[in-house]
Amino acid sequence: MNFADFNLTPTLQDGLSTMGFDTPTPIQEQAIPVIMEGGDLIACAQTGTGKTAAYLLPIMHRLAEQHVAANSFKCLIIVPTRELASQIDQQVEGFGYFCPISSISVVGGGDGSLWENQKTALTDGAEIVITTPGRMIAHLNLGYVNTSEVEYLILDEADRMLDMGFYDDILKIINQLPKERQTLLFSATMPEKIRQLAKKILKNPKQISLAVSKPAEGITQAAYFVEDRYKTELIKDLLKGKEMENALIFSSRKIHVKEIERELRKLGLSVAAMHSDLEQKEREQTLLDFRNRKIQILVATDVISRGIDIAGISLVLNYDVPPDAEDYIHRIGRTARAEQTGVALTFINRQDRYKFQRIEKFLGIPVFKIPLPEHLQSQEPELDESTSKSGNRDRKFSKNKKPSRKP
Repeated sequence: MNFADFNLTPTLQDGLSTMGFDTPTPIQEQAIPVIMEGGDLIACAQTGTGKTAAYLLPIMHRLAEQHVAANSFKCLIIVPTRELASQIDQQVEGFGYFCPISSISVVGGGDGSLWENQKTALTDGAEIVITTPGRMIAHLNLGYVNTSEVEYLILDEADRMLDMGFYDDILKIINQLPKERQTLLFSATMPEKIRQLAKKILKNPKQISLAVSKPAEGITQAAYFVEDRYKTELIKDLLKGKEMENALIFSSRKIHVKEIERELRKLGLSVAAMHSDLEQKEREQTLLDFRNRKIQILVATDVISRGIDIAGISLVLNYDVPPDAEDYIHRIGRTARAEQTGVALTFINRQDRYKFQRIEKFLGIPVFKIPLPEHLQSQEPELDESTSKSGNRDRKFSKNKKPSRKP
């Protein structure tokens, strides 16, 4: 099957051809016909499966021949983060290069001019509005947003939005939309909260579930047992003199992100940091530079662990163990996208061992543990060694034994 089989409007098909889109992914193949029929949909698909195009293409196809009244918009897409909103906005621009469909990203951050630009777009009219919940409510509260023409509502990364506490905000926005509309809900997982939300806002939805959220098959996963004081040194060992396309390093704490960036710059590596202390414009420029290969290594907090689609990331490195299995999946899901391959490494200190065991239980397999380099192994805390189920040496911490240098 190829995209031509969907009989999309010619100008939209031209945009796809220009971007090199030929064969749809499984979620696109299943979702696009359902959405084009006009029914509600709840879709469960893991990250990196192409779900953004799965809902954008059929909606843009239907919008291509519709007229948008002034001071209104037709499609509202609600997402958890600014970065995901920006990415979707860029994809609309790419797909719609040859057809006159306008979109606006309505998100927080930036200065007063950003607010005014958003207000102008909302009041002048645009086909597609992509927004985060808090920012949209802020505009709605001022009374100038006309939602009466909305025909399409899309919730993307719905599970993440509920995890971030946006349940009430989402319902508040939806209560201001027309009752008669097409609603699409996309989520990487399907916990009970999502099912409850779906019952409230969808009408007789069709359901698509590709798989339980698991890492893509092309990801090679491994881990190191290493204490915090040696982690930066291990990163330098892993990256110095290595050839790779792009690498993404995650840490849960801004202080570590800044430290890693500083140390890697000393090695002469092309590196930038991404965290909440940066202004929105700085974050957007950093992502653009990383996407365009002007930056080789991006060190970031979880602000970009979901929803950012950047091709060619060959390595994802977790400086610390993510809070839970889903966060782990989304972090390492930045590599091996679109059926490519990549490597995901995780650093595990003493406190995080149990947390990582829970992640391995979720995965259903133990993650291979790589021995530390000799010069770091000799400095590590006293360790005990045992054999894991996977056959590799899995080291347990002990206060009573001398450190072993065995691989």
